[in-house]
Amino acid sequence: MRSPRRAALPALLLLPAVALVPASSAWGHPGHGHGGHDVATVTTDVETPVLYDDDEGGNASGDDPAIWVHPDDSDESLVLATAKEGGLRVYDTEGDELQSLAADPAPRADGVAGRYNNVDIAYGLEVGGATVDVAVVSDRYNDQLRLFAVDPAGADADMPLTEITAPEQPFLFQPDREGVDSEQTAYGLAVWQDGDDAYAVVTQEGTTRIATARLVPGADGTVGYADLEHLDLPASFGLPDGTTWTPCDEPGVGPQLEGLSVDQRTGTLYAGQEDVGLWRLQLPLGSGAPTLVDTVTDFGVHDAYDAETEECAPADGSSPEEAVAANPFGGDLLTADAEGVDVYHGPGRAGYVIVSSQGDDTYAVYSTTGRNKAVGTFRVAGTGGVDDVNGSDGLAVTNRPVGDDRKGLLVTHDEPETGADVEDGRGDATGFSYVAWDDVADELDLVVSTRAGNDPRFR
Repeated sequence: MRSPRRAALPALLLLPAVALVPASSAWGHPGHGHGGHDVATVTTDVETPVLYDDDEGGNASGDDPAIWVHPDDSDESLVLATAKEGGLRVYDTEGDELQSLAADPAPRADGVAGRYNNVDIAYGLEVGGATVDVAVVSDRYNDQLRLFAVDPAGADADMPLTEITAPEQPFLFQPDREGVDSEQTAYGLAVWQDGDDAYAVVTQEGTTRIATARLVPGADGTVGYADLEHLDLPASFGLPDGTTWTPCDEPGVGPQLEGLSVDQRTGTLYAGQEDVGLWRLQLPLGSGAPTLVDTVTDFGVHDAYDAETEECAPADGSSPEEAVAANPFGGDLLTADAEGVDVYHGPGRAGYVIVSSQGDDTYAVYSTTGRNKAVGTFRVAGTGGVDDVNGSDGLAVTNRPVGDDRKGLLVTHDEPETGADVEDGRGDATGFSYVAWDDVADELDLVVSTRAGNDPRFR
């Protein structure tokens, strides 16, 4: 992968002083060792059809879901999911596929077929004289946003999603198409709604950069974006022993962020830096010092990159397990990569940040209040012929009832999909599983609150 060409950005924000000591420690100080806590188990018996990353499957690889909540009938709500080169999928509340949208070329003179990475929902935009809910998608191969109108009929519509991306939208990170071809482009994504304005928060693949872009609805029924701002998070960290730690990766690649979510009540952004941990930032970007909420277990382990194996290993020759066990700086809950992130909006300003710990197939849960205390961790086991959830990437959660008498819903990516329905000899199999939030809440003694007003986007 080539290093991206750098260009002067019109709005590159200065990073305030960064709090590098984790604000939250899970059941003690980070470094007391992973495994010093109980891991609850919740179950799922609902999963989407298998996606295959091969020619027959349209090179579809599941990545990130979003939940669209129907304002009147929870049974007509939708789950949207990115499938990378396979485009987008739309599912109903029982996991059945309703629509498959190809990753068509972006509406630019130099547009190419897309690669859809992450998705979120902007509610209640005024588009072409109508109030429209809009799915916002990061397109890696075009370094831009793609926008899709959600049919208000939801699952009852013939075509729940229709693309409404305005033509000739700017690149989010790169200066030109040559830079876009480096693939250090739009990656993670979340929507932030601040009063009448809606923004996309986007990360860049292979760097520590975050961008915000204000969504601009057009009178012609399309949606574009403007007012790009950028902020770089740290790529290296000073440790208490006087050394400087830089997460290991191939040359030219930095410790990227992907999983993003915004607490809509406070404008607080939670961001997963895959090889580092979970960050808390105040929006707009640059308006407060970023805080590292929690770190991955190997935070501070000095690794070296081996060009022959294209892998990183502890520089002192120990095994990864030995290095983590001896590491005094890592956290307890997150085993790299720290991936999907979403916010459960509880009563008042209470709620939870859920983070997928991809390296050990678990999920960490933190409070949205105070110093983001860790409140539990769980894994998802399959029942009734559904497989266990492995290697989760993206996830989405809502406190709103979404079909089948659920008091809230968690949807999570599953890779590899290993159920009996997986065909032998096919490309990598992925999918998405549904978990009732009340099951998670019961296991971890968490709050359940289904009031619509808890998330201001639902109006």
